[in-house]
Amino acid sequence: MPDPAPHTEADILLIQRIIPHRYPFLLIDRVRDVVPFKGAVGIKNVTFNEPHFQGHFPAEPVMPGVLVIEAMAQTAAVVVGISLDVIDKPLLTYFMAIDGCKFRRKVSPGDVLELHVTVKRGGGKIWKFVGEARVDGQLAAEAEFTAMMDLKG
Repeated sequence: MPDPAPHTEADILLIQRIIPHRYPFLLIDRVRDVVPFKGAVGIKNVTFNEPHFQGHFPAEPVMPGVLVIEAMAQTAAVVVGISLDVIDKPLLTYFMAIDGCKFRRKVSPGDVLELHVTVKRGGGKIWKFVGEARVDGQLAAEAEFTAMMDLKG
């Protein structure tokens, strides 16, 4: 296994060097507490300006649950990128499974979504994670998910 990159956090510029997502589908703003091959915490500042709020319950805007899970996956991909030191390389991440997914509370504009992601298994192409999304310390969503990491080139 390669030595991990020397990062314990990722700002938006480093995130964009690791994962290919861009507006409107880049769903994390920062990743902190990165421990290679172990986990991290992603941060998503939820704002009303995001396009999904215009049509997803416009009278009572709620972040779609699938986007909360996607934000967990993007956080996990940053952990993998740092763990495998593939910054500035074409790493693509594909969902393989989402298990035990539960939604516990709404995520709305103004919330700061914390995406706690822990590696259950990883190191090669297939990684498994446990994720929890929290707002103000309250559990908003949880899931286990498996992803394939594909380094193009």
